[in-house]
Amino acid sequence: MTPPRRRRRHPGKEYPPEPAAADGGQEQNPERLYILTGAGGGGERAPIDLVTLIVADGEPLPTVTPEQSALLRLCRTPLSVAEISAYLELPASVVTVLLTDLLAAGLVQARAPIVRQEMPDRSLLEAVMHGLQQL
Repeated sequence: MTPPRRRRRHPGKEYPPEPAAADGGQEQNPERLYILTGAGGGGERAPIDLVTLIVADGEPLPTVTPEQSALLRLCRTPLSVAEISAYLELPASVVTVLLTDLLAAGLVQARAPIVRQEMPDRSLLEAVMHGLQQL
């Protein structure tokens, strides 16, 4: 989610180029990430991975951090942990710690993704399709 580029008021006038960040434009400040996860971030984490779907149960409470509040607003529809990490521009490990706190508070639900083995096999679907075509 990058903001749109501004148009120049004076097209003929040249401006110096903006300096590019060495890390691709993202802040990699370890102190900031430590503060986001809180001092208790070293405890037990919830068993979630990058493809686990997260859904918010309700509105953010006034006691949650701004990052958790943004996460709750973002998860009104199911999103994977990888998508949440990308939208919030935070590492997946930090998002996992934030989600662990929200899961413990009962503010979000974690749903396992659909496993490919649980889907019906192709031969069954083809048999149903041929039966419907013969009707």
